[in-house]
Amino acid sequence: MKQIEAVDAGSLNKRDTLISILIIGSLFFLFGFLSWINAILIPYFKIAFELSNFDSYLVALAFYISYFFMSVPSSYLLKKMGFKKGMMLGFIAMAIGAYMFVPAAMSRTYGIFLFGLFLIGIGLAILQTAANPYITILEPRERAAQRISIMGICNKGAGILAPLLFAAVILRPTDDEMIRQLSSMTDMQRDAALNELIRRVIIPYSVVGTVLLGWGLLVRYSPLPEIDTERESPEVASANLGKKTIFQFPHLILGALAIFLHVGTQVIAVDTIIPYAGSMGVSLLEAKVFPSYTLFITICGYLTGIVLIPKYISQANALRVCTVLGMVFSLLIIFARGPVSLLGHSVDISIWFVVLLGLPNSLVWAGIWPLAMNGLGRFTKLGASILIMMLCGNALMPLLYGYFADMYNVRSAYWVLFPCYLYLIYYAFHGYRVSSWSLMPGQKSDYASTVKNS
Repeated sequence: MKQIEAVDAGSLNKRDTLISILIIGSLFFLFGFLSWINAILIPYFKIAFELSNFDSYLVALAFYISYFFMSVPSSYLLKKMGFKKGMMLGFIAMAIGAYMFVPAAMSRTYGIFLFGLFLIGIGLAILQTAANPYITILEPRERAAQRISIMGICNKGAGILAPLLFAAVILRPTDDEMIRQLSSMTDMQRDAALNELIRRVIIPYSVVGTVLLGWGLLVRYSPLPEIDTERESPEVASANLGKKTIFQFPHLILGALAIFLHVGTQVIAVDTIIPYAGSMGVSLLEAKVFPSYTLFITICGYLTGIVLIPKYISQANALRVCTVLGMVFSLLIIFARGPVSLLGHSVDISIWFVVLLGLPNSLVWAGIWPLAMNGLGRFTKLGASILIMMLCGNALMPLLYGYFADMYNVRSAYWVLFPCYLYLIYYAFHGYRVSSWSLMPGQKSDYASTVKNS
C-alpha cells in the first residue's frame, strides 16, 4: 500500500490553512444537518409509530451509539487510509444509511429506520474522528477554541435549517387535524393515514443519500492536506516518556466523561423541546421552531467565544463560566413557572430556559476538547477517537430523560441535567489539571504548568 505523506500542521501556509478550515467547516455543516434533524424525527416517528417517550428516543440511541462502537476503529482506519480516503468511506456509510429510509418507509418498520440511523452515525463517527483533531491542531493551539467555535457555527447553523426544512417538506397544514382524529379512526384508516405520513421521507432521504455520495467524492479529491497528528514536540515527548497507554492521561479520561455528559445535555436541550412544548398544548407545526431557537442561541454563544477567546478570556475560564451558567439554567427549568407570551408563543416560562441552555452549551465542547487533548503527542488520534466515542452520551442521556418523562413527567425529567453540569463544573475548575490517578484532592499537578490557557 502506498505510504501516505503527512505534513506538520505548523508548516502549512495561510492559504492551505484557510482551505483546510473551509473544507472542515463544510463537514461540520453536514454533521449539524444530519444530527439536529433528529429533533423533528423523534416526534415525527412517535406519531407515525405510536410510540412512548422512551421508545421515541431510540432515534437518538440508534444514531449516536454508533460513535461508541466506531470511534476507536476509526482512528486506526484513518491512520491506515489517511484523512481523505477514510472520510470518503464515512460518506458512503452515511449514504447507505439514508437510502435505508426507503424500504423502512415502504414497510413502516421502525427497526429499519433505526438501522439506517445507525449507519449514518457510523459514517459521522469516522468524519468526526478525522475533523475534530484536524481543526484542533491547526496552529496556533491557544486559538483552538476560537476555531472550534467557527466550526460550531457551521454545525448549529445547519441545525437551525434542518428541522425547519424537514418540516416544510414532510408536514402538511392538515396534519394537526389528522393527528387529533387518529384515536377515532378504525385500524384500517389509521394504518392508511400513518403509512401516508411516514412515506413522505422517501424522496428527501433519497436526495440526501445522493448528495452524500457526491460530497464524499468532492472531499476525496479536494486539496485538503494530510496532517501529521502524532508528531511530538521535544517538551511533549519528554513528558510522555514511558507512557504506554492512553489511560495514563487522566485529564483526557476525565475529559471524555465530561464530553459524554456535555453532549447529553446539549441533545436533551434540542431533542426534547418539541415534546416539552407539546405538553403545554403547542401543536407540532408550531413547536418545530423551538429547536431552531435553541441552536440560534448556541450560535450567539459561539460568536461571543470568537470575539472574546483568547484576547479577553481564556478557554478554561470560558468553560468555567458556561458550566456554572448551565447548572443555573437547568434549575430554572425545574423551578421557574408562569405563562409568558414571546415570539408569538404562549407557553410556560420554563421552556425559554431550555432554549437558553444553548448559550452555555455553545462553548463547553470548545473548552473541553483542547484541554483534554493537550500534550497527547503520539496518542493524539487515539485520544480524539475516545472523545468522539463519548458522543454516545447523545444516545443514552435522551433515553434516560425519556424514561423519567414516562415515569414522572416531561418537566421533572430535566433533573437529569443537574448532576451533568455539576461534574462539568468539576472538570472546568480542577479535572483538566489532573496528571496522575494517584493525586489526592488539593495536591498540585505538574501537568497544570503545561496548560497555557488555564
